Amino acid sequence: MSSTPDSSRRPTAVIAVIADSDTRWKWGASVARQLAPEHSLDAVFLRGRSTPTERQLAEVGIVPDRQRVVATAGLVDDEELAAADVVILAVSGGAVLALTHALGLAWAGRERRPVTVSGYVGVVYEKLVDGLLTRAGTDLVLANSAHDAERFAHAFASVGVDPESVVECALPFLGGAPHRPAEDGERPFTLTFAVQPSVPRDREARLHLLGRAAAHARRHPGREVLIKLRSLPGEQTTHVEANPYQHLVEDLPEPAPANLRLVYGNMAEVLDRTDLLVTVSSTAALESMHRGIPTAILTDLGVREAHGNHYFLPSGCLASWDDLDAGAQPRPLPEWAAAQGIGKADPYAAARARLALLRASGPLPPLRPYYTPRSAGLYLGDILRRHGLDEQGRPRSAPATAASGRTGRAVRRLARRGAGKLYRVGYQRVAPTLRKWGAA
Repeated sequence: MSSTPDSSRRPTAVIAVIADSDTRWKWGASVARQLAPEHSLDAVFLRGRSTPTERQLAEVGIVPDRQRVVATAGLVDDEELAAADVVILAVSGGAVLALTHALGLAWAGRERRPVTVSGYVGVVYEKLVDGLLTRAGTDLVLANSAHDAERFAHAFASVGVDPESVVECALPFLGGAPHRPAEDGERPFTLTFAVQPSVPRDREARLHLLGRAAAHARRHPGREVLIKLRSLPGEQTTHVEANPYQHLVEDLPEPAPANLRLVYGNMAEVLDRTDLLVTVSSTAALESMHRGIPTAILTDLGVREAHGNHYFLPSGCLASWDDLDAGAQPRPLPEWAAAQGIGKADPYAAARARLALLRASGPLPPLRPYYTPRSAGLYLGDILRRHGLDEQGRPRSAPATAASGRTGRAVRRLARRGAGKLYRVGYQRVAPTLRKWGAA
């Protein structure tokens, strides 16, 4: 995955997006287009489990001027990255922290460094505080709504991080033409079920949702029902998909009706022909709402934090498959939609202004992540090691030779046994207790 730069045609200004999956590339590249559409776009993909394939990149639909795949540790001395004007960290919170720490040390003393930007791909935050504090230290932290901006800034102020780094915007891929219903039989009414790799996770629940979509297609033979898939079996995205719908369709009690189809492709293009978007909690719901398409947030599996659909509780769009079978076409409440940045004319105006101010204000201060070896050495050290770095932000040298002989084998055997036991204890005992405390 590489391309050769043409320096004679490349603009002077460069915005680099570091991404570790197709979903985060979509977010980061879309942010780049919102912040600096005139800049050359460099894609830096981290080598790992979910490095996007060429097919996944084509599906996103944003073509970078240059692209390459590197290991996280390989970015420490990367002069091309250091020479960029803006670097968007479209990676997990832990990777943001590792890179902010390492690049902050590598760029120390330079007369100029890039402006760094971080944020969230979605709107449901599984670990709000953890995710925020690992992103603290980047120059801009993008919040996807006014509500998020307020609580992000409050959290930062509480721990001494500059709350001015938080900038309100919206999800960057909200756009597209307003919904135009099918007229005079030019195309059938189209229901699109936007699936997610891990929501729900278990096979029975996923098979149930697919079965209900098939039943809806049988009940409404004049409609087209599309199952919008995220990836091919074997491809990886941000979240692991254990039970692909492509396989589950073969396990339906009855053969799939002719008007039920599995589709891939760019979500915006699928929405161009969609009259009703159905999902559990995909951000595709916000894209759909932004374009005025009726949108249903499924309640069949409950309204639960584990499924992320609790975010849509005040939206007015909760519905079951029974409701949809009966003709429901939910639309979001205007006040809720406005609070999410839906329909906002230029949600990135404030972010562009903040970026311009930072770039015009002279040398930028050193990057200062919230977590340091002094304040949280154990936590930071673990994250750095997982990304191939040491506490000095340097690539780690090869590990010492593993123990050998009978002692080494015994240690490894006990470690494997202990790891399984610790996982079971954590999952069955500790996690429920923590969740109970969090709900108190």
